[in-house]
Amino acid sequence: MSTSTTASVSTHILDTSVGRPAEGVPVQLAARAGRQADWEALGGSATDVDGRCKDLPALPEGTTHVRLDFAVEPYFLKKQADAQQDAPANRDSGAGVFFPEVAITFAVVPGEHYHVPLLLNPFGYSVYRGS
Repeated sequence: MSTSTTASVSTHILDTSVGRPAEGVPVQLAARAGRQADWEALGGSATDVDGRCKDLPALPEGTTHVRLDFAVEPYFLKKQADAQQDAPANRDSGAGVFFPEVAITFAVVPGEHYHVPLLLNPFGYSVYRGS
């Protein structure tokens, strides 16, 4: 929850390759106060069955920039393993995961809430400021 002296952040992930939320993706939150400041790791969460992180840590007072780090590789590896189990004749040649992680950095101002959804597929992603 944002206050007049802090901003707040929420996120969710939609796997656009299947049109469903991406469950179980670890998300780490970091913040800094100014462009030249060091990043401070604040902690993280994992997406729930709806692809949402409902318990990200609060941002410290003075935060000007936020970084969300999404560890998507385990999600895609599990998805590949599940697909191979369902159709062993169509096994992948071991190409792996093209985007093992996605890092999104954005500026914030006190008193504002920032909802930053990640639209994800195996070969691309998009983000935007939601509401």
